[in-house]
Amino acid sequence: MTTADPRPLTGEPIALDLLNTRWVQEGEPVDLFAGAFGLSRVEGLAVWLESTGLADRFRADAPTLVHLMTAREALARAVADPADESARALVDAVLEHGRIRATLTAEGPGERAEFADPAWGPAWTAARDYLDLLGSAPDRIRKCASETCVLHFHDTSRNGTRRWCSMSACGNRAKASRHYARTRER
Repeated sequence: MTTADPRPLTGEPIALDLLNTRWVQEGEPVDLFAGAFGLSRVEGLAVWLESTGLADRFRADAPTLVHLMTAREALARAVADPADESARALVDAVLEHGRIRATLTAEGPGERAEFADPAWGPAWTAARDYLDLLGSAPDRIRKCASETCVLHFHDTSRNGTRRWCSMSACGNRAKASRHYARTRER
């Protein structure tokens, strides 16, 4: 039986989904990989692998978790400050643990990721996904506009003006706060 993913925002590209394994709930920081919700650290990893569709390719074990947390920290720093050279070096260090092999399939040209150590697979996959996001739409990688939220998202809105991780959560709170402020002024 698979445990449901307790995170408030899922389904983002893998790099941002990895960042979203840390969030704030009722004013307290929560970390899926730190034993949240009665899950062990490795069980939290298993939930994340299942949620991202990586569970069939990679194992949920302690080495994978250590490497994934390394990648999460590297990505958090790179997303927070894309100009930070040391953050870029950390992402590059994660990327050193895998490569893309060109293949020829029945459907035509293809690619396959390879790892000297499979425990680096999820970490490398997240770092590679970040490169893909930077290559396609770096200005659409966003942090939620709520001051109390730490979640990240890829803005896929048509006009590129999404501000909140979720309109039903942070967006709604912001609207309610503005409405309350307006009614108090009257």
